[in-house]
Amino acid sequence: MNVLVIVLFLSAFLLTRVTILRTAVIVLLLQSLAVAAACVVLGLETSQFHMYLAALLTIIIKAGYIPAALFKIVGRLRREREQNPILSPNYTSLTAALAIVLAYGLIDQALPGVVTRNALAAAIALLLIGLLIIMVRRQAVMQIVGLITMENGIYLLGLSVVKGLPLVIEFGVFLDILVAAVVLVILTYRLKISFLSTDTTQLRKLKG
Repeated sequence: MNVLVIVLFLSAFLLTRVTILRTAVIVLLLQSLAVAAACVVLGLETSQFHMYLAALLTIIIKAGYIPAALFKIVGRLRREREQNPILSPNYTSLTAALAIVLAYGLIDQALPGVVTRNALAAAIALLLIGLLIIMVRRQAVMQIVGLITMENGIYLLGLSVVKGLPLVIEFGVFLDILVAAVVLVILTYRLKISFLSTDTTQLRKLKG
């Protein structure tokens, strides 16, 4: 599990550095595969069958359908990339590093000596870094990547705290994120058609 935590930290940190949209989607795909692997590890530890089902759903939806939809959108953007983020990649990476330190600090203060310390810290860090990406990036694709990163953090938090969520809740979570991703991909495509860019600041032109 510690190896997977390192992979998750690395993927989240890389997302603060990349500006090429296709690269960001690839990193998100690897991050989702790491979350699926965490489900498998937890299934082996707890002998709960539904954890394997959760891993399968993660692979199908978060490492399959959503990245495929994003790759399809990115393929139509003609090498469009994040050019004018609110924070530069250097400052964003520094903020992400602070988020990781904050995550460990929160765990040590609230749950000292907890066995799943690293997994909990990774979950909180993913949540905070995903929120950071949504706030500082202007490209719609990057904001979708940030949203999925946040959701991965929330899901990993549930796995770490309660050793797996009830199956009905897991289905509900996957359905919510799938619907949200589909809607956002469609809106991104319409944004490209209308403004010839996926920069969300273009939406300010819609003000009356």
